[in-house]
Amino acid sequence: MNARTLLSKLASGAADARLSALYGAQTGKAVARCRELVGRFTALYGERDGLHIFSAPGRTEIGGNHTDHNHGHAIAAAVNLDTLAVAAQSPLPIVRIQSEGHPETMVTLRALEPNDSERNTANALLRGVCAYFSHAGYPVGGFDAVTTSAVSVGSGLSSSAAFSVLAGVTLDHLYGAGQLPPMELAVAGRYAENRYFGKPSGMLDQTVSAFGGILAMDFGAAALSGGVPEVRRLDCDFAALGHKLCITGPIGSHANLQGEYAAVTGEMRLVAERFGKERLREVGEEAFQEALPALHRDAALPGRAILRAMHFFSENRRVLEQIAALESGNFERFLSLVRRSGRSSFMYLQNVCHGEEEGLAVALGLSEHLLDGRGATRVHGGGFAGTIQAFVPPDLLETYTRGMERVFGAGACQMVEVRTTGATMVL
Repeated sequence: MNARTLLSKLASGAADARLSALYGAQTGKAVARCRELVGRFTALYGERDGLHIFSAPGRTEIGGNHTDHNHGHAIAAAVNLDTLAVAAQSPLPIVRIQSEGHPETMVTLRALEPNDSERNTANALLRGVCAYFSHAGYPVGGFDAVTTSAVSVGSGLSSSAAFSVLAGVTLDHLYGAGQLPPMELAVAGRYAENRYFGKPSGMLDQTVSAFGGILAMDFGAAALSGGVPEVRRLDCDFAALGHKLCITGPIGSHANLQGEYAAVTGEMRLVAERFGKERLREVGEEAFQEALPALHRDAALPGRAILRAMHFFSENRRVLEQIAALESGNFERFLSLVRRSGRSSFMYLQNVCHGEEEGLAVALGLSEHLLDGRGATRVHGGGFAGTIQAFVPPDLLETYTRGMERVFGAGACQMVEVRTTGATMVL
């Protein structure tokens, strides 16, 4: 449809049922966002037939801090904050995306090799997704798009995964049958992030953005299936269990932190290599504990690597216990495991502070003070900077939000809800 038809559909309420399924109480705001995007698209790229609206959600990690890249277990959920795009085919072999507040991202489909000068940029993610589609034999063509995102950079909700998965679902619908499985969209996003963007991450973020809902993931299965984790949906309603899920941040800057993230992966693998393995999951906790005296005496092995391995093994077990607690309805047990995850991340994984930056530690300390033994709090996602996560009883929500924002600024503490739908064509 063209811009006039799309705007008419939005104004008449004909799209409300579809939007309500994605945005619930925020449907009115979603309509306004879509209308604004259509106007931006027309102003930037002109009148065009074949306009589509696409969405990819951000994600929140529930359990399994830095376990995915060593083939561990994890729990994560898509959230009701997304990156939204209006897009249409282009006759040119070029993909152009203008993201609100950022320069236009442009990639020619005739040059899809990695470009070192684009590392850590949206251009790298876009080029990588297009390259994956091309290498995999999926239809690829030029398109123009404008986006707006509620998954802000540095929010810890993985704006990069939402962007790359959004690029994939857009290509699939504009040039394919719109039926690529979510896992293939996730693999394309991970390929772009690893090979082009330069971040040696696992694929937790992309998987959750592509699938939606709350997912229990086993990345150990990836070793036998070309890097694809085993995924199982969990049926859980945090609000019905008496808690709101809050994210506070961004705190500190993610700039220049690629080395910190890479060191986590690298140091865990240093330990695995002592056993002739690539990943700690292949080593096993029993073998690690048995070899601990020798590892401790190994002068070539950093002590922090041993601590990070300790975190991996305990966190990996903890995720299975969290899944069992959620499935049995034992939410208090689940919350205690969230608190233990936060403690392990702080003490052993050591992804809360870096250099003289201790903002996340302050946020965690304040969060524990405000919760006063109730709920749970932990570092969220990659760590070092970004956000913390808290499960907050409703009667404490106002006090908790006000207390966190008094220190970290208005709007810093945000309540999020689980979104059951992953990356999708909206209209």
